[in-house]
Amino acid sequence: MLARAARGTGALLLRGLNILIPVLDRIRYVQSLKEIVINVPEQSAVTLDNVTLQIDGVLYLRIMDPYKASYGVEDPEYAVTQLAQTTMRSELGKLSLDKVFRERESLNANIVDAINQAADCWGIRCLRYEIKDIHVPPRVKESMQMQVEAERRKRATVLESEGTRESAINVAEGKKQAQILASEAEKAEQINQAAGEASAVLAKAKAKAEAIRILAAALTQHNGDAAASLTVAEQYVSAFSKLAKDSNTILLPSNPSDVTSMVAQAMGVYGALTKAPVPGSQDAGSRRNSRDVQDSDPSLDEELDRVKLS
Repeated sequence: MLARAARGTGALLLRGLNILIPVLDRIRYVQSLKEIVINVPEQSAVTLDNVTLQIDGVLYLRIMDPYKASYGVEDPEYAVTQLAQTTMRSELGKLSLDKVFRERESLNANIVDAINQAADCWGIRCLRYEIKDIHVPPRVKESMQMQVEAERRKRATVLESEGTRESAINVAEGKKQAQILASEAEKAEQINQAAGEASAVLAKAKAKAEAIRILAAALTQHNGDAAASLTVAEQYVSAFSKLAKDSNTILLPSNPSDVTSMVAQAMGVYGALTKAPVPGSQDAGSRRNSRDVQDSDPSLDEELDRVKLS
């Protein structure tokens, strides 16, 4: 795009064929409509917390109106560069040092908006602005490094404490579960043991009841009383023999040498026990008949003689 000045007036050369009058017309300004990249020189800026920074950037702009860019400002690139520097110092003064690094994108956007408001009358539009480098003073840089290290140590300590806490919780939870399982196992063992003991007692009671029923049935048979008398006599004699072997205290009848008297005494005890009526057994008359049969039973006499000889 060419601009010319003829007799003190400016005009734009349009596309196509343009006729220039020598000496009277001449080309005064040449403006490029391409996007222009301008390096903003490094400058000092003071942040909100009074930290001096050295900062530079890159400015991207485009000429939208060549006439305004030619006659609205003497040097549009220089004007935009100075405007970018002053705007950048103003925006940095609103932020602290930590926010300068965190809000870099918002800082660039604010600078672009401020440049566009001022450069609209120049026919120039700022497309974007990017901060290249931010240089921090050495002491501030050391302080920032120490702050970063302290923050990292803090995080490490916090993570270690959290790990210790989680470990303690896991150990306590494991002990709790172990105690619960142990108590449940002990409870189940006690229940099983009690059930086993109850089953054993019940089995013993059933066996004893069955033995009593069998014994009662045997006593009702022929010569049942005689057999019971013989059994009682044998147990009586055996008890005295064991008592003499297992204990220092000896209980003897009035005449221990007379086995017949011992047997007679045992038979007397059995006779006294058999006087009471037993359900399912014979009456008293039948018992007397059984005893009469016992007295007349030769096999029982032979067994008594054998006991006496022993």
